[in-house]
Amino acid sequence: MTRRLRILLDAKDPVRRQGLTAMLEAAGHSLVQDTPDVVLCDQEPDALVRSEAEAPVVILTDRALRGEQPAGVLPRQVGAVQLDAALYAAAAGLLVRAPREPSRDGFRAVGEDAPLLLTPREAEVLTLVGQGMSNKAVARALGISVHTVKFHLEALFAKLDATSRAEAVAKGLRDGIIEL
Repeated sequence: MTRRLRILLDAKDPVRRQGLTAMLEAAGHSLVQDTPDVVLCDQEPDALVRSEAEAPVVILTDRALRGEQPAGVLPRQVGAVQLDAALYAAAAGLLVRAPREPSRDGFRAVGEDAPLLLTPREAEVLTLVGQGMSNKAVARALGISVHTVKFHLEALFAKLDATSRAEAVAKGLRDGIIEL
């Protein structure tokens, strides 16, 4: 059985709030005020919600965000299935972004232009490698073993379709996955 999530909903428009509440409850999630698994914000979240919530934040917005990026950014017209998947992904520590050109049903087949889902740790490893660190230095900086660093690099190579550290970093920079 799939674990149901506790969602803190930040939606100012009463009509949108009612629609999102119905969508979340139909998926079996519960709305809470304290200790959520995920914070769902319709439009830009209040600074208070973002700063106090230790849970990942998923934002529904139709405009580009500046500054700190939340765990998830989806268009406001997101469907129930896509929203549910995004909430579970954010709760699991993944970054969620909508495709630049969504298909008719909101999903795309995985291909060269599909958004990558890196774990936060993979993004950290790639960033440190991009700063010129060796596997041993990355391991020390993250408090993990060299073997674990190699495991993350292999996963990155597969996800980025790269054959070397330099190629992985270059693709990460080009695709906006990391910033140095």
